[in-house]
Amino acid sequence: MTSAPRKRIVLLGATGSIGESTLRVIAAHRDRLELVGIAAQRNHGRLAEIARQFGVRHVALHDTAALTAARSNSAFPTGTQFHGGPEGLCELASLAESDTILIAVVGTAGLQPALAAIAAKKTIALASKEILVMAGKFVMAAARASGSRLLPVDSEHNAVFQCLECHRSSDVRRLVLTASGGAFRDWPLEKLSQVTPADALKHPNWAMGPKITVDSATLANKGLELIEAQWLFGLRADQCQAVLHTQSIVHCLVEFTDGSMLAQLCPPSMTFPIQHALLWPDRAPASTDTALPLEKIFSLDFRPADETRYPCLRLAREAMTAGGTAPAIFNAANEVAVAAFLAGQVPFLAIPRIIEHTLSRLQTAEPNSLAQVLAADQEARVIATAHLSSVL
Repeated sequence: MTSAPRKRIVLLGATGSIGESTLRVIAAHRDRLELVGIAAQRNHGRLAEIARQFGVRHVALHDTAALTAARSNSAFPTGTQFHGGPEGLCELASLAESDTILIAVVGTAGLQPALAAIAAKKTIALASKEILVMAGKFVMAAARASGSRLLPVDSEHNAVFQCLECHRSSDVRRLVLTASGGAFRDWPLEKLSQVTPADALKHPNWAMGPKITVDSATLANKGLELIEAQWLFGLRADQCQAVLHTQSIVHCLVEFTDGSMLAQLCPPSMTFPIQHALLWPDRAPASTDTALPLEKIFSLDFRPADETRYPCLRLAREAMTAGGTAPAIFNAANEVAVAAFLAGQVPFLAIPRIIEHTLSRLQTAEPNSLAQVLAADQEARVIATAHLSSVL
């Protein structure tokens, strides 16, 4: 019996934490997966290493200065084809010799590549939650029109996807996404005023990039995931909930209309959902991580998410309920606030205040075009940036 052809993968965001986990999965399953394109913001040195290791011919860099440097970097294999700027990411996303595009670009920069991949009828492994938060209405409509399949890579959404296989969305009463609680889940509230960026980046369970690690500490990340889940699985806002689960072993709970509940469990490593998405509908032995040690005694704890400690979660849920451009405004303000916090410009507790101020200044509307969403995103960034000096 002949073996199935390898799936050809384009990886946007190859040098980030999701990218590195993806590379481990591909390296462990070279008989099933082939890397044909890679992209990053500016780290051309690491891209050269990846290109040599996996024999990649197509390389894209968003930063034009880094692209110029890469063209003269002899470490790239002979014959490497370079792509540059936002249009370069779109070129890779619609690459003729690819099957699956894994989008792990930080923030909203992955929106246009996602739309390009959908237009090219590619399978999309989606790790950039901001894409659906910002423009879920238009992305999902485009995917339905083209027949492009979206496979979730976020651990929680991938878990829901696994639990819902062979089930109808109409049979779901609610889904519950779990949250670790981030770096400060056990800190006294009065101590949060002393938080530094270095403190925020010490996640107790996961190894992730700076922005998402801060979002985990504020639970803005879980709010974004709830909004994304609503679009991915066609549910109402009130059907999407979150709880704290400090072990990060249970990644979701799905309750059905008959009262029964399914959960998905695996170790807190992104290689598990990435491998599931890239190999779906097939499965294979785990790439590099060990399975859960069920032979040992361990407990699974759950508790409510306290919105006094996590006001960003409340703001995200309010934006999800409001709908329209509110989620895009929430996301844009959060990106501005987190970047300012990481740069030492504002304190940690200013993040939700910046978001709430921005949401209060902009009227939510139901967008009729993607241009309206992008306009709301840009206006929110202007308002949030202008408010930075007021929250010191």
